[in-house]
Amino acid sequence: MTSTMTPTPGRLDESAPAPVYYALADSPVGELLLTGDESGALTSLSVPGQKGGRSVRADWRRAPERFRAAEEQLAAYFVGELTAFRLPLAPVGSAFRERVWDALDAIPYGRTTSYGAIAARIGASRAAVRAVGGAIGANPLLIVRPCHRVLGANGSLTGYAGGLDRKRHLLGLERALPGTG
Repeated sequence: MTSTMTPTPGRLDESAPAPVYYALADSPVGELLLTGDESGALTSLSVPGQKGGRSVRADWRRAPERFRAAEEQLAAYFVGELTAFRLPLAPVGSAFRERVWDALDAIPYGRTTSYGAIAARIGASRAAVRAVGGAIGANPLLIVRPCHRVLGANGSLTGYAGGLDRKRHLLGLERALPGTG
């Protein structure tokens, strides 16, 4: 017996990609591009010139009202009133990347850690430090998911997809203490 699928009202093609919603927000580190899904979860936060960052596409839907909570929390963060974001997040990545990104969430505000410590935290081998670095570099949620708190083994400011000047700014804002995470 064959069956036919009836399209869901309002969606002509079930195989069509879900819409991407976006908003732009000013910040001390440049204009922020926030994207989200239909559920209202934040899928990315990019800055101008970011390595691997997103850019607005013609098929995206501008919807600043969907990002009010994110904008309010970011504004509070930038004036030093917020130390932990409480937002629904829905980044897309492999299981390994998601484990690394979850480990970033465990780095306390005002503290830093190393790539090696992140590898150890997720149970990865010492040889996996490069892969951990790649996953951190691919973090789609700059600032909200604090990859800026990860330093080189010697405490050096290594890599940041948003640029080292922004990393310095964020660490300065948090008065981060190297090696204490």
